[in-house]
Amino acid sequence: MNIIETKDLTKTYGGFTAVSHLNLHIRKGSVYGFLGPNGAGKSTTMKMFLGLTRPTGGSFQIDGKTYPSDRISILKEVGSFIEAPAFYGSLTGEENLDIIRRILGLPRSSVRDALELVGLSQFRNRPAKKYSLGMKQRLGLAGALIGRPPILILDEPTNGLDPAGIHEIRTLIKSLPRQFDCTVLVSSHLLSEVELMADEIGILNHGRLLFEGTMDELRSSAHEAGFPTDNLEETFLAMIDEDNRKGGGRAWH
Repeated sequence: MNIIETKDLTKTYGGFTAVSHLNLHIRKGSVYGFLGPNGAGKSTTMKMFLGLTRPTGGSFQIDGKTYPSDRISILKEVGSFIEAPAFYGSLTGEENLDIIRRILGLPRSSVRDALELVGLSQFRNRPAKKYSLGMKQRLGLAGALIGRPPILILDEPTNGLDPAGIHEIRTLIKSLPRQFDCTVLVSSHLLSEVELMADEIGILNHGRLLFEGTMDELRSSAHEAGFPTDNLEETFLAMIDEDNRKGGGRAWH
């Protein structure tokens, strides 16, 4: 069963098409890796899911609810981490999360729970402005995880983390569907990480979907097309390169 589905989802800004006739199918309980070069339309798509920008055309459904009529009930089910999370620097990590908790009407215990999940418990009383970049990323992730929402939308969650931090966050993301019965849509430039944590992937270029499916399906379609199949990064780069060479007018299946 698909928990997120889009039908010809499109977003244009003036004469520029950021997302073009996108048809995504994100299975319930999966980690879906959302890939594409800078400017491919990943963040725009995620922002549409969160009601931060309106689609120009097409539609999407999240957990059987349709945007825009069910916008509020969609947002109640989605935890998100988009771009660099913003915090009140003078407040502690715990106090920042408490603001989110009150907005969402969650019990007090949910703050401690979220801090523990991302490994920030011992720094909960430190002002957010004294947090390192990696700790800020974790706090952003804690804000997305608070209340354990059934759907998580994470845009570059490992940005600025050192290798140990990247490993921890990847392990956490991979465990979430099993632990909390949730679905994770995650975009990342670290393709080796996506390869280790995603059940399925979608590859976007110039706002269009070039590929959607499992890693095995990607390998077999890359093999047929004569692309390298050693690792996700090489396959991805060859696919994007070929699409750009062809003028971005063809989708691989």
